[in-house]
Amino acid sequence: MIQIDQLNYAYGHKQVLKNIQLEFPEHQFSVILGRNGCGKSTLFKLISGIEQVQSGRVMYAGRALSSYKGKDRAALLGFLPQFHKSVFPFLVKDVIITGRAAFSRFQPSKADWQRVDQALIDLDIEHLKERPYTELSGGERQLVMIARILVQAPRVILLDEPTNHLDVYYQSYLMKKLRQLSRQNFTVIAIMHDPNLAFLFADHLFFMRENEVIRPDSKARITDPTFLKSVYDVEFHEAMIKDKTIVVPDHSWL
Repeated sequence: MIQIDQLNYAYGHKQVLKNIQLEFPEHQFSVILGRNGCGKSTLFKLISGIEQVQSGRVMYAGRALSSYKGKDRAALLGFLPQFHKSVFPFLVKDVIITGRAAFSRFQPSKADWQRVDQALIDLDIEHLKERPYTELSGGERQLVMIARILVQAPRVILLDEPTNHLDVYYQSYLMKKLRQLSRQNFTVIAIMHDPNLAFLFADHLFFMRENEVIRPDSKARITDPTFLKSVYDVEFHEAMIKDKTIVVPDHSWL
């Protein structure tokens, strides 16, 4: 679905992405992991079109992202940034309907409002429909913003650190929903910090270190403590939970 070829990017003289080569499969849930400052957010800005490509290519379904304009871009791509805030007490339904703005010219049809109702049902948040957005918890706001993307009905959903500032319940709930969306003909890609959430829910994992994509060698697993230490500069121990592997940081050096 998304192919990135030899992507490089610099802010002035500071190189922040180096020869990025990635492919994200269609209708799967993919996660990009790495330490702060490794280039994840810059990569997302280029994938979403917020920043212009300086060197290399970002291709969607065989076409350059820059070739998608207007409604075509809205039908292709939905992006949830790391921070979003509303200072006005708009009702949840009115926040969500703005996801149809590219198609309705701010005159939503009956079908557009039906999309709002369906998105609320899909995310199990119908009870929030008439609530002011500013009165919601962090987890509820995150789900509302994802509902806004769903009514846009893009082929690809990009989320920048979607579980940040969420409690354990909403982290798990949101990750389950993102995985479900990938099974409903959406391609879902997220930046995350927590490798365990990614191990438990994602289909594909990609790691970045010092502005480059790194991969374990052919004999190592992505949960291998030696490989993870090369990503995070922290010692890890592996543990099995049912059929899933999680990792625990080693704090003995503290």
